[in-house]
Amino acid sequence: MEADFVIIGSGSAGSALAARLSEDGRHSVIVLEYGGTDAGPFIQMPGALSYPMNMGIYDWGFSSEPEPHLNNRRLATPRGKVIGGSSSINGMVYVRGHAHDFDTWAEMGADGWSYADVLPYFKRLESWDSGGHGGDPDWRGRSGPLHVTRGKRENPLYQAFVDAGAQAGFELTDDYNGEKQEGFGPMEQTVWKGRRWSAANAYLKPALKRANLTLVRGLARRVVIEDGRATGVEYERGGTVAVIRARREVIVAASSINSPKLLMLSGIGPAAHLAEHGIAPVVDRPGVGQNLQDHLELYIQQECTQPITLYKHWNLIGKALAGAEWLLFKTGLGASNQFESAAFIRSRAGVAYPDIQFHFLPFAVRYDGKAAARAHGFQAHVGPMRSPSRGDISLRSADPKEAPRIRFNYMSTEQDWVDFRHCIRVTREIFAQAAFDPFRGPEISPGSAAQSDDQLDAHIREHAESAYHPCGTCRMGRADDPHAVVDPEARVIGVDGLRVADSSIFPRITNGNLNAPSILVGEKVSDHVLGKTPLPPANDEPWLNPRWQVSDR
Repeated sequence: MEADFVIIGSGSAGSALAARLSEDGRHSVIVLEYGGTDAGPFIQMPGALSYPMNMGIYDWGFSSEPEPHLNNRRLATPRGKVIGGSSSINGMVYVRGHAHDFDTWAEMGADGWSYADVLPYFKRLESWDSGGHGGDPDWRGRSGPLHVTRGKRENPLYQAFVDAGAQAGFELTDDYNGEKQEGFGPMEQTVWKGRRWSAANAYLKPALKRANLTLVRGLARRVVIEDGRATGVEYERGGTVAVIRARREVIVAASSINSPKLLMLSGIGPAAHLAEHGIAPVVDRPGVGQNLQDHLELYIQQECTQPITLYKHWNLIGKALAGAEWLLFKTGLGASNQFESAAFIRSRAGVAYPDIQFHFLPFAVRYDGKAAARAHGFQAHVGPMRSPSRGDISLRSADPKEAPRIRFNYMSTEQDWVDFRHCIRVTREIFAQAAFDPFRGPEISPGSAAQSDDQLDAHIREHAESAYHPCGTCRMGRADDPHAVVDPEARVIGVDGLRVADSSIFPRITNGNLNAPSILVGEKVSDHVLGKTPLPPANDEPWLNPRWQVSDR
């Protein structure tokens, strides 16, 4: 079996790559995916989002090593093991990231990845529909494969959250993916006609109708490298090991957890670490598996005095009715991820652009669907966006079937604690505004008794959870940067015919959820692979708060 291009992974970036590389019909493409079908309501129904990431059939089931600064808890690290990868099990929230995130990438050595360079690609990938609810059309794409929509925000609590932000003195924004990220406003979702619009639905499935694109099921064991060039992928299926040959390139798009693991299994990584596991080093790249970043968040939960929250549907009858309506009509509660209001704010004066994100939900429940509240409530998921902490991915053994060792090293700096305490206190300030007066009951979590720094720190240690945004483990940079893994065209430094294209190449984590910038990577890298001239840079100037040096709002 052979093709011009072999892509490992059918996730956000892999699906986009598969579609773009096979588009003109001149190149044969094979996508190797370990996971199975994404058919069925648990994945396709947006309202069921808490299920697939907790189902072994769809999720790799990774967890971190005991986190020393979080009471030695092992934190769940779900990654999609299914067609569409993590875009098939995520929360469907669509955030491009802030313009300055990408300018920072360019400053860190990712030439050609500034905001001016990537904005045309964001427009190319999007088919944006505000549903008549405002927005910034000049900054958005209208004809891309990825449908981006907004929830109806019918529950009054969505508007109360936005109004409360304004009452607390913060900005409003009509479109955080447009000119102005900073502020309170509507949240966007990758949902189309009531269905999850994953990278599989947007890119891969339409492209699989082409004769030159093939999907192969199997576990990638390693990249085959001969005389310094990637020539194929060794994979296993049903106990049989075989090789898919790549005539032109192998592209690893296996996630920020599995991509560095695959490189190390293939002899690309820190030489001493590879030698520990009996792997002959092909290229000594000390940056492989390093620079691991993520977003942590807390649920700040408040009881609601009116019976208007999603809690009234949190029973067998309510779930059955919502499921039936969705199955029959693709409408109702099942047709939204329920994240319909959002905010991006700055933590303090002197921070130039937002570094705190809120997801607001008219329900008090954990992201994984566990520990449902015992009463009507609402909550904000809140967390700092640019933690200085860094972790790493390493091999547990040379066995491709064994999960890697994941160390996030969360909360390892004093700034992490300062920022997280502020997140709790500013959320309380927002919930205390007049807009919530008709709805506000007692605080559920952390609970009004937790006020001092020490009490808040104890709550953070026990309750902070990953927002499931791991990235950075095959960092992009200049070819002469000893810690970079790939160059600005995503080529693995020191090996010919091999690229990495997924969130692992992010030099630094972006603001918000990572699905959109991961798809962006697939779109942009596809042009590099095909030798196309990049899309012409945009000259749109993003909004920055004129008061950023003197105020947090």
